[in-house]
Amino acid sequence: MLRISRQSKFAIVVAQAILLGSCANLPYYARAVDGQIDILRRAQPISTIIADPAADQKLKRVLARVVLMREFASRELKLPDNQSYTSYADLQRPFVVWNVFAAPELSSELKKWCFVQAGCVSYRGFFSQAEAESYAEELRNEGYDVHVGGVRAYSTLGWFNDPVLNTFIGYSEMELARLIFHELTHQVVYVPGDSAFNESFATVVEQEGVGRWLDSTGATSQRAVFDARQERETIFTELVLNHRKRLQELFAADLSDTDKRLAKARIFDELREEFTQLKIARADFDSYDRWFAQQLNNALLATISTYTQLVPAFQALLVQQNGDMGRFFAAIKEISKLPETERATVLQAALENHQRRDVAER
Repeated sequence: MLRISRQSKFAIVVAQAILLGSCANLPYYARAVDGQIDILRRAQPISTIIADPAADQKLKRVLARVVLMREFASRELKLPDNQSYTSYADLQRPFVVWNVFAAPELSSELKKWCFVQAGCVSYRGFFSQAEAESYAEELRNEGYDVHVGGVRAYSTLGWFNDPVLNTFIGYSEMELARLIFHELTHQVVYVPGDSAFNESFATVVEQEGVGRWLDSTGATSQRAVFDARQERETIFTELVLNHRKRLQELFAADLSDTDKRLAKARIFDELREEFTQLKIARADFDSYDRWFAQQLNNALLATISTYTQLVPAFQALLVQQNGDMGRFFAAIKEISKLPETERATVLQAALENHQRRDVAER
């Protein structure tokens, strides 16, 4: 288990102060520091666990695959070659943090919380589920639509060496690779305050990375499973975003709040009904039953948009660079330096150019 010196603890506190910023209240800040320190204290080098005859054999096998994934990430995907995901920590809980998302009752835009290093983000994270739920209840009492989601991993953006966690070690090989590639991507480029840019970029890298990983390992059957999942995710995302667009149009309409509430409820009912019909046609969509078992509200739908709305544009940029990850990252780094409106213009232009070429080639 990793020992943390007094000097290291002080460095962590300072770094967390930069990450969290003065706008966070002191108790929240203190708990966040303690939560991060606890993760680092629990981390053990993967090499030590694999060499330990007494260690769980299944865990050792999975960690051995992680070592290969980590090497592949740096060698083939040009992701950072550092100590992230070279250690393992058992947190003895199912999630590392719980994120609280909130949106006004009659708006599809998520509430934002602002921190110095991370900028303004559309969630607030807690290392305790009870604290997350308590804060969520405060927001509900203020009239917000609220969603609390357990998170199995997060990136410290290179401030610390992020460990592999028990919260996701049980994933399939495909899912484990997705998560590692996604979180490492946040260390390549992170634009403070632009969650849609950051998450869509990481989603494209994870998708490309998993495809290449499965191809490199000769996992033909897993590649077919991955491709089928990608298709399902595209259909699910379009379904949710279509209804979110309807909500946006409704909230902008010249109607009374009472009429908007009634129409909002109908849109959610219709979303559930369309999903039910989709499952009748495609039984494999039952994988989304848990998502639809949650309370549908503005906050929940907005979380889907954050991770996917710019994915087609980033995919177009990757094609533009002929799949060369180094050139792709260099292009994204240049785009990330632009003001938000200019970033959006460049991304939209890349998407439109790609679509025109695609049409011309048909």
